[in-house]
Amino acid sequence: MKIQRLFFLAFLLVTGLAFSQNYDTDILSKDFHNGRREALRKFLPNNSCAVIFAGAERQRANDTKFIYHQDPDFYYLTGLNEPNAVVIIFKEEQTFYDTIKTRELIFIQDRDPAKEVWTGKIMGIKGVEDQLGFSTVFINNKFADFNIEFSSFEKVFHLDFDGDIQDDSNDSGDLHSLIKHFHSKTTYAKKNSDAQNLKVWLASMREVKQPEEIILMRKAIDITCNAHIEVMKALEPEMKEYQAQAVAEFMFKNQGSEYVGYPSIVGGGENSCILHYETNRKKLTGTDILVIDAGAEYHGYTADVTRTLPVDGKFSEQEKIIYTIVLEAQEAGIKACVSGAEFRAAHKAALAVIQKRLLEQGIIKNPNDYLDYFFHGTSHYLGLDVHDAGNYGKLAPGNIITVEPGIYIPIGSKCDPKWWNIGVRIEDDVLITTAAPEVLSGKLPKKIEEIEALMREESLFNKVK
Repeated sequence: MKIQRLFFLAFLLVTGLAFSQNYDTDILSKDFHNGRREALRKFLPNNSCAVIFAGAERQRANDTKFIYHQDPDFYYLTGLNEPNAVVIIFKEEQTFYDTIKTRELIFIQDRDPAKEVWTGKIMGIKGVEDQLGFSTVFINNKFADFNIEFSSFEKVFHLDFDGDIQDDSNDSGDLHSLIKHFHSKTTYAKKNSDAQNLKVWLASMREVKQPEEIILMRKAIDITCNAHIEVMKALEPEMKEYQAQAVAEFMFKNQGSEYVGYPSIVGGGENSCILHYETNRKKLTGTDILVIDAGAEYHGYTADVTRTLPVDGKFSEQEKIIYTIVLEAQEAGIKACVSGAEFRAAHKAALAVIQKRLLEQGIIKNPNDYLDYFFHGTSHYLGLDVHDAGNYGKLAPGNIITVEPGIYIPIGSKCDPKWWNIGVRIEDDVLITTAAPEVLSGKLPKKIEEIEALMREESLFNKVK
């Protein structure tokens, strides 16, 4: 019995199954990614193919790279989170070298035990076959000589190439080389090349989330809401903006988020009026209002949530007025998020409220002067990108969008100085359904009395100095 157990343990170690329960078990399945490739094939005309490259690696400093982030389209179709790869999806089955019959090819980087000691294990051919479900896998340096006659296809669809791609002269299969060889293989087939339609097709696919994606989005958004709640409890005068940021991002990590979905925006006082402020170095005072726009990323999917908080825990009279206008505008925008409505319906509904209320307060004299204080769109798609792919047509069930109106009145604005340095944005993540919209971030308070009550609660972070 003991010998049998030892043999069984050895089998688990070899296959890697012994450790699988200790890692994430809720990642997207190979069936999901295969289903996305099948969905793309429905767009492809007869005798055509689609070519999608992995994302580029980015150099941070000297010999240090930024943490790798896969191209969202490539990840969506393959599940591979490694660089220096290309996938080719054919409409019909193809035959190569008389014996290889397939409807897709993927070229990936080879395993290198010497490098893996430093950077961790990569999938290699067997991993991509077993874990991602591809049957025809080659090492990327084989792409140069692989006999693909692109000129024989009616159309070769691909995406535009990113110009910031480094050439590793020691790697004949790096992304630079893959793209270079693709160009050389299609030089005589330029008339067949199409760099427009694939982007549109993938956007139409990605803008409607599959059930598996919605599960991950709910997780990312729930993590984000919990983090914002802790910031509300912890916020107090004399904190630095980066300390509020640290509370949120600790909570992200502590709940399982791999990364932030985008650089956290934590702007107090005059910085509340800067839409994408990311410096986060100011010391906060009791008279400041704080905009915190921060979202967790979970398994590639990101949340995007914003709240505006009084640093001393109580909104001033002027802050209450502006906040109430933005909240009313947001509620009108969310109400407009129904299936079949045009994408800008939420923006138009929110804008109507903001124009009317700013006129009533005398902050603007003419309706079009709203652009001085509200100069961005109200919604964007959300998913694998914080500003996710989509064609911005009519809303449909499965869309997840933001609703985020704001008013920003910087110092020197053409209104009474009592309004200066008040910036307010309220943002929630909304799922379009066949009925009423579902506010996925609805657990996070946004009414004035709810926020003030929560800010009176103690946080464990108040004890950390």
